[in-house]
Amino acid sequence: MATPQLDFSSIQVRDLEKSREFYQNTLGFEIENENPGAYVFKNEKGASFAIRKPLVDLDRAGKLGWGVALWFSVPDVEKRYDDVRGKEVKIVKDLTDSPFGKVFTVEDPDGYYITFHG
Repeated sequence: MATPQLDFSSIQVRDLEKSREFYQNTLGFEIENENPGAYVFKNEKGASFAIRKPLVDLDRAGKLGWGVALWFSVPDVEKRYDDVRGKEVKIVKDLTDSPFGKVFTVEDPDGYYITFHG
């Protein structure tokens, strides 16, 4: 039996346009596809990532994303850190060394933690 491979992931957000602005203009993601309920971001390899309108009442969920870690590989994590640091974004964990190379983590408008590594 073949091992399942992650092919697509999405997070539900309270304000789709506010989150699109954050992911596209603050974090530098490029949109590959969009529809009235979601934005799918480009990915050169691996699983695609999207933000979408909620399917449930997110306000009843408490803190979104607890127990979930979203990691994105970038060619130059130090440059990405410098770019993000110059914008209005909450940096949860500053650039540091890890077993996966240099990493840093930001919080998106809904409280999801997004980690970049290089």
